[in-house]
Amino acid sequence: MRVVVVGATGNVGVRVVEALARRDEVDQIVGVARRRPEAQAPKTTFEAADIRHADLTTLFRGASAVVHLAWMIQPGRDERVTASTNVEGSRRVVQAAIEAGVRSLVYASSVGAYAPGPKSMGVDEDWPTTGIASSFYSRHKAIVERDLRWRAAIHPGLRIVVLRPGLIFQRGAASEIQRLFLGPLFPHAAANPRLIGILPLPRGFAVQVVHAEDVAEAYALAVTRSDMRGPYNVAAAPVLDCRTLADALGAKPVSLPPALVRAGAAASFAAHLQPTEPGWVDLALQTPLMATDRIEALGWRARHSSVDALRELLAGIRDRAGARTPPLHPAGQRPRALA
Repeated sequence: MRVVVVGATGNVGVRVVEALARRDEVDQIVGVARRRPEAQAPKTTFEAADIRHADLTTLFRGASAVVHLAWMIQPGRDERVTASTNVEGSRRVVQAAIEAGVRSLVYASSVGAYAPGPKSMGVDEDWPTTGIASSFYSRHKAIVERDLRWRAAIHPGLRIVVLRPGLIFQRGAASEIQRLFLGPLFPHAAANPRLIGILPLPRGFAVQVVHAEDVAEAYALAVTRSDMRGPYNVAAAPVLDCRTLADALGAKPVSLPPALVRAGAAASFAAHLQPTEPGWVDLALQTPLMATDRIEALGWRARHSSVDALRELLAGIRDRAGARTPPLHPAGQRPRALA
């Protein structure tokens, strides 16, 4: 089986390549990224291509499956740029897969595709995926899922699997996550749980997390199991609410009004003090918790708890950790790209 992984050098992509390489069914992996990495991986060759304008049909020809992970989170201040990759680029990936005769497409969606929902229970995959209106990330995920439902209806020969993970953490993504969400002014020492005395969070905060290794196994499962179709929620236990987070970090929880937190995010974003636009606060507070029964029925289990994944990420931020691919490199996409 030949598998093309689009977005193979990011937080999830590096782990998906590793997980696929361990599968006996997979003979060859083509890792596609905007910048070809110095790193090497078993069974894998890397190709430099930008999904906004590259000849994807040629890259996909002969592949049994395409895993589409490519996504742009920054620049959060210019949605025209992010949409060119997230929406238009995704449409080009799907069209190229159809033209190349690919049999299976696995798409990286997110809990962010869901409409507002409960924090007191886990919703299944039938919950509406109309997104959170104030979040460009959520809107883009919802648009691509809508496109995929249409594609699945008119191209039944293309098996489409949509994975909807929670927040994805690992040590190797620490530098990237800090750049994308915290910014250069964030003090690395603040990621040390021993220095966190109080934990201020908006009232009602509750999110789900999954380790990158575990979500990668879900992607490998989706590639190799021909009976998988449609959406699957992917997350680990426990849910990270205010109390669970405080206990995990040995801190005292302080509940803040959500409106105050959003106003602070909006003000600091407008002042260019941090790169996270306020729609991310809405996303965290409004998206529902997810039930993972559907994928667990296929044998998938998270081997890392959400708390362990969080602690690993924090240690990575404190240590300025990263990996030898352009998106994950601690220097900020500066390693020499191979020609």
